[in-house]
Amino acid sequence: MPDRPVELLERAEQLAALHDRLTRAGDDGAGGVVLISGEAGVGKTALLRRFCTEAEKARVLWGACDGLFTPRPLGPLFDVAQMTSGELGALANAGAPPHEVAIALLRELALQTPTVLVLEDLHWADEATLDVVRLLARRIHDVPALVLVSYRDDELDRLHPLRTVLGELVRFEGAERMRLVPLTAAGVAELAGSHAALDADDLYRTTAGNPFFVTEVLAAPSDEIPQTVRDAVLARTTRLSTAAESLLEAIAVVPQQAELWLVESVAGDVREELDECLASGILAAAPGAVGFRHELARLAIEESIPPTRRVELHRKVVAALADQPAATRDLARLAHHAEAAGDAEAVLQFAPQAAERAASLGAHREAAAQYGRALRFGDRLPAQERAELLVRRADQCYLGAQLEEAIEAQQEAHAWISRLNDPYAIGDSLRSLARLLAFAGRTAEPDSLALEAVALLETLPPRHELAMAYGAVAQRRMAASDTEGVAYWGGRALELARRLDDTEALVYALTTVGSRELDAALEAGRTKLEEAIDLAQHHSLDEYVGRAMFQLVHAPLRNRELGAVAEVLESSLAYCSDRGLETWRQYLLACRASMKLQLGDWDQAAESAVLVLEDPRAAPVARGWTLATLGRLRARRGDPDAASLLDEAHALTHASGEIFRIGPVSTARAEAAWLRGDHAALPSVTDAALALALEREAWWEASELVYWRRHAGVQDGTGGLPEDNPYVLAMDGASAESARRWRAIGCPYEAALALADGGDPDELHAALADLRALGAEPASVVVSRRLRERGERIARGPRTSTRSNPAGLTSRELEVLHLLVEGLRNAEIASSLVVSERTIDHHVAAILRKLQVRTRSEASTEAIRRGLATLGPRHA
Repeated sequence: MPDRPVELLERAEQLAALHDRLTRAGDDGAGGVVLISGEAGVGKTALLRRFCTEAEKARVLWGACDGLFTPRPLGPLFDVAQMTSGELGALANAGAPPHEVAIALLRELALQTPTVLVLEDLHWADEATLDVVRLLARRIHDVPALVLVSYRDDELDRLHPLRTVLGELVRFEGAERMRLVPLTAAGVAELAGSHAALDADDLYRTTAGNPFFVTEVLAAPSDEIPQTVRDAVLARTTRLSTAAESLLEAIAVVPQQAELWLVESVAGDVREELDECLASGILAAAPGAVGFRHELARLAIEESIPPTRRVELHRKVVAALADQPAATRDLARLAHHAEAAGDAEAVLQFAPQAAERAASLGAHREAAAQYGRALRFGDRLPAQERAELLVRRADQCYLGAQLEEAIEAQQEAHAWISRLNDPYAIGDSLRSLARLLAFAGRTAEPDSLALEAVALLETLPPRHELAMAYGAVAQRRMAASDTEGVAYWGGRALELARRLDDTEALVYALTTVGSRELDAALEAGRTKLEEAIDLAQHHSLDEYVGRAMFQLVHAPLRNRELGAVAEVLESSLAYCSDRGLETWRQYLLACRASMKLQLGDWDQAAESAVLVLEDPRAAPVARGWTLATLGRLRARRGDPDAASLLDEAHALTHASGEIFRIGPVSTARAEAAWLRGDHAALPSVTDAALALALEREAWWEASELVYWRRHAGVQDGTGGLPEDNPYVLAMDGASAESARRWRAIGCPYEAALALADGGDPDELHAALADLRALGAEPASVVVSRRLRERGERIARGPRTSTRSNPAGLTSRELEVLHLLVEGLRNAEIASSLVVSERTIDHHVAAILRKLQVRTRSEASTEAIRRGLATLGPRHA
């Protein structure tokens, strides 16, 4: 990090806010994270440098993410490790998982008070680095340190992995946002100063106030204002000698910084030219390296290099990096430059090695990308080698929650494997493809593929592949709620796995059989799942740990054992988050949303739901559950758009034939129809689901569906349903006992509805009070109507303004309200907060309801009247 001050304009407020946050971290031990965003060239790095220069009493650690096509895992942490004690660097170099690196980093941050940790350019971060940042944010409030994270918010498209991480980070205690905006016209005029030849207004219009663009124009020799950043940078280089320009080109092909030894290897002895470039201000020096003052400048130079010259430079970089000792080679950089050089041999050598390194660190998306890079240059590889690369890519895509890409890779791998005379490989490929298709919600194909794999592998001497295929068939029977089928196929898998001493197959089968037994309320199922977790953890089978942890949560959740869910959910979620197990993390977030909804913690339910729905990679199964939860929550609150969410959930699940997917959606649609008074629609949205629930003996789903149908006048009867089920108790006239059961489970909304099913006026009044406390407006209207029909007087509900939390708004809703008052449209708010527009639609709907207004304009007026507009987080 350069230590010289940088001239700053219009950033005093941001500097003061950072100093205040540092004081709290140092004096009070209240660590925090500040997420600093803005467009490229807006001055994020300049702000960070100035702040760190002024923070004289703080230790500063600085790391930056790589601008490679596929970044090196934990890149910024290696930078930080060079400035710290040996533990952090030793763990990173040893390939330790992200959670261990993060814990070591937290220990390092606690060594000296206060410490500032800067992590630049998180928009380029790899998956492992994002996992570390997520863990830091979750625990930093107990550490006397300030973590400053910068990223470009103009480069985060809908699929960018940072979007999901940011949505989670801002929910942690001690996390704040700070957005930098371009300079005003007055700021540009002040920066232009005495440059009389330039018109300040024209300069502002051309540059849109972007500080980097402005400074490049002012540094150019011409009095004409260049029209683009690229033109301004290139104009600035016209004062350099030809040799210095050639050196700039050599350095420009190396993202971030170029080590001095690398510069010499590529360009020779260029000390004079390097001094010239440094003196011009185009390059900046760092310990043992040089780099461009800004990535925009590097890109401008790189894009101006003729293609043949660029390839030549990349080849020289590859040769220099490859000449390093094997133990210290930067494989991600080597793969990057090899591809840019068009060097197929080097790509095939280094990209798979870089992929293995990334996979070992939990950077699954980067590993998948490296395998994809190798495959682009693998046209002439033998069939077996190409198939192996495709299988590895499929595995890493799956672990990174890129399911469609995983299926595509596995399908291509199967085509290549089928050309080989290896029936074991063919059978295992069929089994793998079946599993991936099931995760993606494509339920028509997996059953036949898994049985085909078994049929093939049973003709051969039994090996690992057959044990896994038995496990795959058992898993498909579990999805069909086929207890006997799970016992038969799971039993065969367990027997063979134990005979072969095959840990992976044993863990897989234990999880499947255990989850079905636990779903049937058999304690033996919990024992099997706990055994599976212990075995998987001991043998570093993290993905299998995630699967077993999910099943330990999901089965009790279906059975309304919410206490058992709460005991293991958060630790399971942390385990999967820390290890980059994105698929299981999404499933567990969906479970948390459902649990919070049932517990009456509706704001937290919505927060968890949007974490899944904001992620474009969310698996269809997790997405369907989450849509059902959020749709049901909106219906209970009377918010708009409940129907569209439930329709999307229905489209994702109705053809699956799996009651654990169909049930939550159908019961939510039934309740929503009842709440809006559309009783005629209830049979059509429940007929098929009820038949399936009864066939599969899914008693909770069946009981709830019959309950809602009874409210619409459909008399199904309760024969065959569990007599002690609270839905059945309510239908059988024992409303008070039903409410008691619901309260014991922990479900206040269901308890209130059960009370309301009775005719006692006192119970109706109690139900109304509980429903109003939850914000369940449509159900409150139903109960109020029943009271009026009995001639009862109804007290007014509590006014929103009397709640202890102003207007009852969540912290995220206050943040959205702050931007709404500033006049931003929903799309602009979504862009600013780096979430989807649908998510903002949800928050705006909740704000309108809680403020008891109808329009955005009325919401702004009401917010200003109540003083709520100043309660949001700082935005600059």
